[in-house]
Amino acid sequence: MTDGHRVVPGPVRCAIYTRKSSEEGLEQEFNSLDAQREAAEAFILSQRQEQWQALPYKYDDGGFGGGNMDRPALRKLLEEIEAGRVDTVVVYKVDRLSRSLLDFARLMGVFEQHGVSFVSVTQQFNTSTPVGRLTLHILLSFAQFERETISERTRDKKAAAKRKGKWTGGYVPLGYDLDTRGGKLVLNDSEAEHVRTIFKIFAEKRSLALTLEEVQRRGWKTKSG
Repeated sequence: MTDGHRVVPGPVRCAIYTRKSSEEGLEQEFNSLDAQREAAEAFILSQRQEQWQALPYKYDDGGFGGGNMDRPALRKLLEEIEAGRVDTVVVYKVDRLSRSLLDFARLMGVFEQHGVSFVSVTQQFNTSTPVGRLTLHILLSFAQFERETISERTRDKKAAAKRKGKWTGGYVPLGYDLDTRGGKLVLNDSEAEHVRTIFKIFAEKRSLALTLEEVQRRGWKTKSG
């Protein structure tokens, strides 16, 4: 918007997101979600000199935990952000948005991609300021560290299981069956003989195409076939 030759900034559209893990007390006339919204509205009002305005839609997730992102109001909020209808997301506390650092990092990635800032009313967390952005980068660094640690632990766990002869998932290879009682692979004698023969055929023909042609001629198939 312009006023003569002076550029006048438009209003900052603020979406208030609230969440409560349990449904207990939501039937009350003034519940936890209302209290969170009231605090957020008061904060937005304190920023009126910056033209902050609360959007009328209530992004309320009552009875939904913060351990994942499968929440209807959060999904709606993300749709509005992707549509370019939100400038700032305001919450009462950071954990109202998410209790998972990894999910929080994903959400911040979406916000940053669409130029949306994030504010926590009670924790002085505001990504529209340099200090807030620095805090965000620190949190995202911890999230990256957590992702890498989880990945490393998963690899180590699978490697240890393999050393003990345990099956770690995926497609069961030809020549083996999965023993569901112990989670181990056990030899399938008839399939194992086919596998040995396939290697012999390849050793003779030295061609994958000719080997496959011979396997198909004999009618041998994979487990999925």
